[in-house]
Amino acid sequence: MEYVLAITGASGIAYGVDILKKLPSKKVLILSSGALEVAKYELKGGVNVKILKSYADEYYDEGDFGAPFASGSHKYDALIIAPASMNTIGKIAAGISDNLVTRIASISLKERRKLIIVFREMPLSTIHLRNLLTLSEAGAYILPASPGFYHGPSKMDDLFSFVTSRVLDIIGVDNRLIKRWGD
Repeated sequence: MEYVLAITGASGIAYGVDILKKLPSKKVLILSSGALEVAKYELKGGVNVKILKSYADEYYDEGDFGAPFASGSHKYDALIIAPASMNTIGKIAAGISDNLVTRIASISLKERRKLIIVFREMPLSTIHLRNLLTLSEAGAYILPASPGFYHGPSKMDDLFSFVTSRVLDIIGVDNRLIKRWGD
């Protein structure tokens, strides 16, 4: 199994980091320049790229169109974009492939591979909603970074685990990150 995780420049970088840590191998990481900028504010002075890279089996820059999965002939099991900026979502919905993240998303849609979009934006404009609907109609899974509270979270990591658990459920990875409804 090979999973590609792209972290883009939306608020909620910690969701992407949590997913990356809990994905099974083989995991590939792409960090956008926007993600690195937002991480400076959200992750206590910035993200240590070396540490993030250590959680992944492979790392690619968003400008690297030579990456193996930039071609539809390369097999991978899922692309997860977490968090997904509305800029990235808009480009994917419009069919724009101007960086590695949007290129792989385009491939995921055309090859009918799992594409999971975890966005953390609010409020949503009509344009945002239309773009999300377009991606959903094209086969993407749309997950707002909106954790539930029935599992009794007591710390921030519990909130991240809720969203991560849902992502892992979609890609078929058994997990016990949260107490499930009815447990």
